Amino acid sequence: MNFLVFQLYGAMASWGEAAVGGDRLTSLHPSRSAILGLLGAALGIRRDETSRLNALHQSVKIGIKQYDAGTLLRDFHTSQVPSEKKNVEHSTRQEELKQDKLNTILSSRDYRSDGLWVIAIWLESATEFTLEQIQTALHKPKFVLSLGRKSCPLGLPLLAQIVKDVDLRTALDTSFMSSAPEVPTKEAWRDPLNAIHKKYQAHDVTYFWEGHIHIFDASQQADQIQTYDKWDEPLNRVRWQFGHRLEHQLSVSLEECR
Repeated sequence: MNFLVFQLYGAMASWGEAAVGGDRLTSLHPSRSAILGLLGAALGIRRDETSRLNALHQSVKIGIKQYDAGTLLRDFHTSQVPSEKKNVEHSTRQEELKQDKLNTILSSRDYRSDGLWVIAIWLESATEFTLEQIQTALHKPKFVLSLGRKSCPLGLPLLAQIVKDVDLRTALDTSFMSSAPEVPTKEAWRDPLNAIHKKYQAHDVTYFWEGHIHIFDASQQADQIQTYDKWDEPLNRVRWQFGHRLEHQLSVSLEECR
């Protein structure tokens, strides 16, 4: 198979989980909705372009290699919410803010600090975009890219590259230690890039992937693969609605990585 592979690193990242009350939690690794949002921003797709977003969502599948989830960082905010009224529900944040009386509550925002992930995407159905077009968009994005929130900028270039005729495990093990000649990155990025990747070479890693693709041969470590329910499948970007999917996980020790 052919894959588009890129890295995600930043001082802060936020991979949103289900929001309950005033708390905004973060997953340990990038959510599907966050990665699709990043791809959509790079391609210049707006949130109200439903048909283009749906086409992207339906065609793209995602695999993740987590070197380090980073450390938890919690920030606190004040937020305005309407008073509770019997039999009154608000389907969007915009509807809440239109109410006459608003109350102030304390809310929290969680982030992952100093995490590093490698992302591999592949196309399972025909779409208006090819891997080559998405790669070009990641190098020259239409909109500013971020790691889950606008306040979380990229800490290093994505270094998106296409790897062909390999399996998912090989694609996710792609090395970013040195920039390939065709990857448009400044010489100034090489030292911090190499330092960060060397820092995480001594870590065990965890793989996450979706769909029916096998990251290993069927006979290898099948009993160690865990499958979880995730609620990060974008259904409606305007109304912030998300659906259910299954995600597979396998943690691999440093010795097995070698």
